[in-house]
Amino acid sequence: MSRITAAITAVGGYVPDTVLTNADLEKMVDTNDEWIRTRTGISERRILKGPGKGTSDLGAPAVMDLLRKRKMDASEIDCIICATVTPDMTFPATANIISDKVGAINAWSFDIGAACSGFLFALTTGATLVESGRYKKVIVVGADKMSAIVDYTDRNNCILFGDAGGAVLLEPDENGYGILDSLLRTDGSGRNFLHMKAGGSLKPPTVETVLAKEHFIYQEGQSVFKFAVKGMADISADLLARNGLTGDDIAWLVPHQANLRIIDATANRMGLPKEKVMININKYGNTTAATIPLCLWEWQDRLNKGDNLVLAAFGGGFTWGATLVKWAY
Repeated sequence: MSRITAAITAVGGYVPDTVLTNADLEKMVDTNDEWIRTRTGISERRILKGPGKGTSDLGAPAVMDLLRKRKMDASEIDCIICATVTPDMTFPATANIISDKVGAINAWSFDIGAACSGFLFALTTGATLVESGRYKKVIVVGADKMSAIVDYTDRNNCILFGDAGGAVLLEPDENGYGILDSLLRTDGSGRNFLHMKAGGSLKPPTVETVLAKEHFIYQEGQSVFKFAVKGMADISADLLARNGLTGDDIAWLVPHQANLRIIDATANRMGLPKEKVMININKYGNTTAATIPLCLWEWQDRLNKGDNLVLAAFGGGFTWGATLVKWAY
């Protein structure tokens, strides 16, 4: 029997209408456009505005976009996995809420939290469900409303993040397309360098934690940068070596959009020219779990059946990984 793999058969995406430019940030904190672009590569980012709007309002439109393209009814979905660190609520899972909003009445759903590597972790999990033979249509969503946990008086962090959602559909394939291999890693000691100080069971919310601004992103930028450069670059190179591939065999690197210098370091380690690297950080900033599917959404018309893609990410906690995909359409 042929091996069943999980092929990506459709991609959807969604970005909010509100644009937050570097010029806007110049009016909010002590920064400037040149400083931001030189250090991060970001010119603008999208922000989800309006009362009662959460991460599910980024993920659900991405799923609906995907369903329209695939000409598929939501009732056909077997499972929805949502990667996010900004859930609508602590519970229920944001994936449950997305399922309700899109009408996936026959799907079971759950969230995965692995920060900026969340989409890769969820993609591997979804692929395993398809490979088992028990599930035929699994949707993996990466969505984050980062504006909800950004302190817009913190000049180091507020320049980095934006809001967006992206989604892919996984279906069985017996012709060698789809998710072919993944290398995923975690190192919990990294929590000291990138985390949210309060809001969990370790330090529940209080008036004091709110006043101390402990419900926003905290990171030690230089430490995170050093780990990210090495982690993303090394694991991507290891993935190529494990599969007997070189940069010449790869059509596209699809990197997490955290920092242009980290992306460049990963491409260089793999021996890839910039022409083979998907970059949209300039328009959207770091949308955490949404960055990789958002790239696939923007580049899908330039992808060809049989293209080899390497998806690579690094996130808080620490989490990092790389996934090899052979494009199916």
